[in-house]
Amino acid sequence: MKNLNLLIVEGNLQKENNNFTNSGIQTHSESLKESLSYYTKNLNIDVFNPCSEKNFDKVTPNLKNYHGLIWGGSSLNIYNDCIEIKRQISFMKECFKNIKKILAICWGMQVAVTAAGGEVKKSTNGAHIGIANDIEINENGLKHPLYKSKNKKFNSPAFNFDEVVKLPEGAVPLASNKINKIQSIHFKSGISDVWGLQYHPEITYHKMITLINFRKDRLINSRKCFSNETEIQNHIKFIEDEIKRSVKDARMLELKNWLEYLKAA
Repeated sequence: MKNLNLLIVEGNLQKENNNFTNSGIQTHSESLKESLSYYTKNLNIDVFNPCSEKNFDKVTPNLKNYHGLIWGGSSLNIYNDCIEIKRQISFMKECFKNIKKILAICWGMQVAVTAAGGEVKKSTNGAHIGIANDIEINENGLKHPLYKSKNKKFNSPAFNFDEVVKLPEGAVPLASNKINKIQSIHFKSGISDVWGLQYHPEITYHKMITLINFRKDRLINSRKCFSNETEIQNHIKFIEDEIKRSVKDARMLELKNWLEYLKAA
C-alpha cells in the first residue's frame, strides 16, 4: 500500500514547546507521531505550526496534497484574543477549503468549532486534569465509525478547561460526560469531514501525570484546580490506578478508526 500524506498541526506556542523539551516532555506533535507509528509506518508526515508563521503562503498551495489532517492539543484558550490564536483559526479555515478528512483533538476541536461558526467557553462544570471519567457514547456515536468496537462508556486521558457551548451548523454530538456535554462531534465545513474529540486518545496517562507535575504551580495558583500539592498527588494516584486498568488498544481506538477511515479514501 502506498504511503498516505498526513499533516499534523501543532497547537502550542513555540515557547511552550521549548519548555516541554527542556523538561524532557514530548511535544504534542511528537506524541501524535509516536501513537500513529503504533498502527502504521505508511505515512508521510509533515508538521506545521501556524502560531509561528505570519502568512501561510508556503504551505497553503500544498494542502490539497494531504490525505488527512490531525490538529492536536494546546495550552491556549480559544477565547483569548491574541494574534497566535487568530492565525490558527485562519489556518483552519484554509484547511476546510483543501483537506477532506480532519481529526481535531481537544484544542484542535475547539479551533475547528470556532472556525466553523461555533463557540467555546470556559467550562462551567470544572476541568479535566489528566483524565476524563465516564465518557458515554450516544446513539449517534454508536453508529459512527469513530467509535467502532469502543465500549459505550469509557475513561480517557484528557486535559482541558474549556468546552463547546455552541455547535457549528449541522454538527452532530457523539459523546458526553458530566464535565463536557460535547466530548466528541462530527460535522462538515467546506470540503472537510471533521471528527472532533475533546479528550486525548493519542496521549498516555504517564505523559498526563508528567504534565500535571510540570503545570502544578499553574494548577494551584492560576487555574485554582487544587489547593495544594497534596491534592495534586492524590489526583495523580487516582490516575495511576487507572493506568493499571487501562488497555492501550482500547484507549487509542479512535485514532485507529480514523486511520482506517483515511485509508478507505
